[in-house]
Amino acid sequence: MRNRYRDGGDAALADYEMLELLLFRLIPRRDTKPIAKALLARFGSLGGVFGAPVSLLTEVSGVGDAVALDLKLVASVAQRMLKSELTGKPVLSSWKALIDYCHAAMAHETREQFRLLFLDKRNALIADEIQGLGTVDHTPVYPREVVKRALELSASAVILVHNHPSGDPTPSRADIDMTKTIVDTAKPLGITVHDHVIIGKNGHVSFRALRLI
Repeated sequence: MRNRYRDGGDAALADYEMLELLLFRLIPRRDTKPIAKALLARFGSLGGVFGAPVSLLTEVSGVGDAVALDLKLVASVAQRMLKSELTGKPVLSSWKALIDYCHAAMAHETREQFRLLFLDKRNALIADEIQGLGTVDHTPVYPREVVKRALELSASAVILVHNHPSGDPTPSRADIDMTKTIVDTAKPLGITVHDHVIIGKNGHVSFRALRLI
């Protein structure tokens, strides 16, 4: 498989083979194909495997704490690589890179996560912060805290992002009402809410595209 990967790149290997090749380096002297296939069967995709929490990864036979942490390390490196494509650049003209980063960081979280992307007057990313963690279907969000943090960072704009662990990114009534409150709180202080993006396992929804902002 190493030779196939060297000669043909990632297109030469199936998903389970990519994972098998990685696991072979993490678990020496062991057939890692069954482990790779078991991980994909449990979590559905490579994204699901790398997005899964350590506690669930270790439930798969053959995956101990060390291997689970190594898989999470690979996921963290990938997220930082995607984030580096955004830092210091106008985010609104790098929208695909933004969605790719948010999807990698949030799509497979088992709890709701509310993330704030703060932008300067050039719409370049100056901070990426998690404002809150919630349950499987709710995250408490405090509009005053969002605006307060934007003022502390001298941000001119903000993009709201949160995930739906159910996988369905359709906004709820509570999502819509909360977004309107943040927009109304931020506007008098000169802070623009460019968008609110909801991330699901298989896609995303933009409030701006839906004309909800």
